[in-house]
Amino acid sequence: MKLARLSILMLGALAFTGTASAESITLGASISLTGKYSTAGSHTKNGYDLAIKKINDAGGVKVGDTTYTLELKVYDDESTPARASELAERLIQRDNVKLMLGPYSSGLTKAIAPVTEKHGIPMVEGNGASRSLFNQGYKYLFAVLSTSEQYLQEAVNLLAEKTKAAGGDVTKLKVAVATENDPFSQDIRAGILEDAERHGMQVVVDDKLPRELSDMSSTLTKVKALKPDLLVTSGHSKGAALAVKQVAEMQVNVPMHAMTHCESAKVNDMEKFSNNADYVLCAGQWAPTLTYSDSLFGSAGDYAKEFEAVYDYVPPYQAAESSAAVMVIADALQRAGGTDTGAVRDALAATEMQTFYGNIKFDETGKNIAKPMVLRQIKDGKYSLVAPTNWANAELVYPRPSWADR
Repeated sequence: MKLARLSILMLGALAFTGTASAESITLGASISLTGKYSTAGSHTKNGYDLAIKKINDAGGVKVGDTTYTLELKVYDDESTPARASELAERLIQRDNVKLMLGPYSSGLTKAIAPVTEKHGIPMVEGNGASRSLFNQGYKYLFAVLSTSEQYLQEAVNLLAEKTKAAGGDVTKLKVAVATENDPFSQDIRAGILEDAERHGMQVVVDDKLPRELSDMSSTLTKVKALKPDLLVTSGHSKGAALAVKQVAEMQVNVPMHAMTHCESAKVNDMEKFSNNADYVLCAGQWAPTLTYSDSLFGSAGDYAKEFEAVYDYVPPYQAAESSAAVMVIADALQRAGGTDTGAVRDALAATEMQTFYGNIKFDETGKNIAKPMVLRQIKDGKYSLVAPTNWANAELVYPRPSWADR
């Protein structure tokens, strides 16, 4: 794809009349600094802060004939949708903010999006993945992350890719899907079914599991009998732990097993799970080992090193996608040539760029259609990035060794 680079002006090259600093543009955000989302909220804010500082230290953003620095106005939404909506109104009506960055979580993004839409204020977000955000007809909402239906689609694509490379018939492949019956996991299910149909694969198991599931044995019995080529499981942290445990206990052999929530369930913990999670494919939004790069941060690895140097911990994907959201706004401001919200909105819609976080291009709904999810494979308790193949740093072990051969 054609890649636009964010053009950052160096301070030494600028000449200002009567002032030592550029004019500023304030970006508004409602972020969960307290409440149940406070940990992820702090990652979100750190990502915003780092990108803004990096852009400002490099000289700011040239918009038309004016050079601006960026500032961030933040209120604590206390992890509450009603509070987030109220604060969005406050930022727009009282603080006169013309550009918004998103909150953490799909729920809070859903609370804010109607507000920004009503006022015609562009919002770029990186932490609301629900596909339902993008079927409302919003024109001012843009998301840099992969949406929920994309979380495990890459597993279907990877299976097709490996089968074609070996000279096999993709239409002979069988897929088993076991997902918790909640909105997030059902979005994932929908994405898998869509991609399986696109490739002509046969879905032989499609089980919706109860919330707070405690047993997958009936589904896994069907998997053993039907011998699918791919098993997909999604049941949040509890479901991930359960799937790893019961697949091992029941000696379920599948060439490929992909799941969500590996990290939160800590299925790579060798003391707790032994090597039962070996060869599992784990979905993720981003990884520091990706080979994406840009002119501001450099590579994904460079970003990770800089973030850790500032905040003393390895950046999770919430921080990375938040930094990318700031970069997208800065790039759109430059291309808009002014600060008119309509012009900035149109520039956002035309975005086509690569960042350390990934490629970014929005469809008509505001979804990023250029960045696939990544898949990391576990081996001996360690993660290796194996897909998308173009951005991987390790070879996929495929098919998974049978339990008898381990």
